[in-house]
Amino acid sequence: MADPASYRPQTGEIPTTPGVYRFRDPHGRVIYVGKAKNLRSRLNSYFANPAGLLPKTYAMVHAASSVEWTMVGSELESLQLEYTWIKEFKPRFNVVFRDDKTYPYLAVSMGEKLPRVQVMRGERRKGTRYFGPYTAGAIRETMDTLLRVFPVRSCSPGVLKRAQASGRPCLLGYIDKCSAPCVGRVTAEEHRAIAEDFCSFMGGEAKRFITRLEKDMGAAVAELDYERAARIRDDIVALRKVFERNAVVLSEDTDADVFALHEDDLEASVQVFHVRGGRVRGQRGWVVEKVEDATTPELIEHLLQQVYGEDSDNQGRIPREVLVPEVPSNHHELLEWLGGLRGAKVDIRVPQRGDKAALMSTVRENAEQALKLHKVRRAGDITVRSQALQELQEALELPVPLLRIECYDISHVQGTNVVASMVVVEDGLPKKADYRKFSITGAAATDDTAAMHDVLTRRFRHYLQDKSAQLPKSGEVPNPGAGEPPSDDAALTGAKAKFAYPPNLVVVDGGQPQVNAAARALAELGIDDVYVVGLAKRLEEVWLPDSDFPVILPRTSQGLYLLQRIRDEAHRFAITFHRQKRGKAMTVSALDGVPGLGEAKRKALVAHFGSLKKIKAATALELTAAKGIGPALAEAVVNHLAAAGASGEAAPAVNMTTGEILEI
Repeated sequence: MADPASYRPQTGEIPTTPGVYRFRDPHGRVIYVGKAKNLRSRLNSYFANPAGLLPKTYAMVHAASSVEWTMVGSELESLQLEYTWIKEFKPRFNVVFRDDKTYPYLAVSMGEKLPRVQVMRGERRKGTRYFGPYTAGAIRETMDTLLRVFPVRSCSPGVLKRAQASGRPCLLGYIDKCSAPCVGRVTAEEHRAIAEDFCSFMGGEAKRFITRLEKDMGAAVAELDYERAARIRDDIVALRKVFERNAVVLSEDTDADVFALHEDDLEASVQVFHVRGGRVRGQRGWVVEKVEDATTPELIEHLLQQVYGEDSDNQGRIPREVLVPEVPSNHHELLEWLGGLRGAKVDIRVPQRGDKAALMSTVRENAEQALKLHKVRRAGDITVRSQALQELQEALELPVPLLRIECYDISHVQGTNVVASMVVVEDGLPKKADYRKFSITGAAATDDTAAMHDVLTRRFRHYLQDKSAQLPKSGEVPNPGAGEPPSDDAALTGAKAKFAYPPNLVVVDGGQPQVNAAARALAELGIDDVYVVGLAKRLEEVWLPDSDFPVILPRTSQGLYLLQRIRDEAHRFAITFHRQKRGKAMTVSALDGVPGLGEAKRKALVAHFGSLKKIKAATALELTAAKGIGPALAEAVVNHLAAAGASGEAAPAVNMTTGEILEI
């Protein structure tokens, strides 16, 4: 652990203006982002008496090795810049709210020529309007009911293209749940108007449509058109069914998000009810680990930043009122920021009495129950992971905790298409964003030990290059503009580098030869703080470098189970990459070696003729019909394939996974 005094900046160097500061660890990774009205006062509080800091803050300042800051023009700019950097760097000591589940939304892609209604999860897309979130069952039923009244396109792009090509609509067009713009039943403008009505209804204007349909039904009855009146009656019933599904909890002109939280010393649970038109239209929940010593107002500030700042298309998503249990810190700056995102005034209030306070109590009860359920579900998992990491550290006699483990595996078939995989586990959980794949060629592909030595050398050479890159020293980062993060790449090296963060333990799939090859690669690079072990498949024994006898872990050991899971994940990742590479090589093998025929033109040939068999049967003149194939190149292809056939080189290719003989 670093001594905070070793990187403490001089008091006179720190400005007294508002700004945002970042703590970095020895590897350049940003581990904490904070903001302050007075940078000098805030930063001095970290260094004046480190022993008096709260436990999590104490751990943060001792894990860091440098601090830097950026001055901004106002507290609002510091709020915006803090959120931008938390989202970019994902610091380990900042509070980050994560959904306890992925919620589905009803989405209308108004950015398309023919808007489409669909159920969507995950990241939001530009030009798409979202309604919800809902439970999975409710959203399907709602969508199915509304399509009979607002027949918006709901088919995939592929189905749409087939309908346009054939001139016949899909099934939904025949049962009147789609207006069938694909075959011209309605124009694109008329279909867009239907989609706008769908969005207006979902946005809370249900009464307007029900009233209009009631008038249309009365007019149809007056004209003695009873069939049309019956259809309209059924549409009214459908709309009322959707409209009345949500209980009325507040006055009908109320649009609000109601937040409540329940917390203990380690975690906090947050729930929000989305109220539109006085009715609860959706609900979301988060559970967060309190890695920083934040008060309830600070937690609420971070929560609102992340909930409403996660997407730029906020118009219609941010309501007029945001109800919270306590006034958040930086209240006035948050109001200004949210108002700018919404394009209209936003009120942040703490309900004291009446219906809103009663609803807040209900949301708080949901948060309390969610935290209890979260703890019950995680208790066993956290205990097992901690036990596994502790057992491994003790069994291998390692002096450092195993915060990050990397596992490597080699995959090939009889020395061809040799590849390797690197999988990463942090705190006992896989970190798939850090997985890497390696292609191995040349002398390194001769055997597994040479391949392992090559992969470890390449991986840790990247680490040393990233480590030696110039990182910003303690002090001020030049302010490139009000509220903007610095554009200097050097200031972001630690966040952008692919291999900048080293593991505590390297696990290789294999026995003593593979372990010694990996240890030799690290020694040649001068790396002595990364430990290496190997897990041999035969007896599942653990090998250490330069050891004649393996470490035998008990069969019931959680540490052994963890190593096995990591090894199996590395094997899966490697063999998947190997199959992709092998399949690609087999597909183009018959056209390899044609002078002047590159990858793009090979693809053009295959795309035009559909198969290598048809390419082989084509004449030179027919080959010129493919894009980019001239007469000379066509002749070269014909001659190459003829020579290969005459010499017997074009043997049938075999798919090694299925045993299928591929036509060539």
